[in-house]
Amino acid sequence: MARATEADIPGLVQCAAGLFAEDAGSRDETIDAEWPLKYAAQRFGETISDPARLVLAARQAVDVIGSLSGVLEPATAMRPIRVATLISIYVHPRYRGSGVGARLVEQFCVWAREMNATRIAVTAYTTNQAAIGFYQRAGFVPYTLILEAVP
Repeated sequence: MARATEADIPGLVQCAAGLFAEDAGSRDETIDAEWPLKYAAQRFGETISDPARLVLAARQAVDVIGSLSGVLEPATAMRPIRVATLISIYVHPRYRGSGVGARLVEQFCVWAREMNATRIAVTAYTTNQAAIGFYQRAGFVPYTLILEAVP
């Protein structure tokens, strides 16, 4: 696990595409499942050097087999704490169960502490029980629930 570099961007895009195909693309009809192929390269290029963001690449030789993206949210007047939000994590199916995901989350937690975050947050679709179980094993507990309706 290491901070992503420009050379990792094609692999990061593939991870994002895999995540969208497996998660948002199959659980949320309001999400453009093609977004990673259209925009992720540009987004990763903009964010990998941002000190308030963390983009990690898990590599097997030269191949990116997993990734994690996170951001440090600044304190606000309403919630005067810094929150590190895990935006996305993906591990290629062949490497799941090998500890890659857990190591990515551990490294994210170290970064969050170094950035003086008070809390760490992540969102998951309520229908993605595998992701929820993974996050709970990593120490996350339910905090809020977003309910939506069509107007």
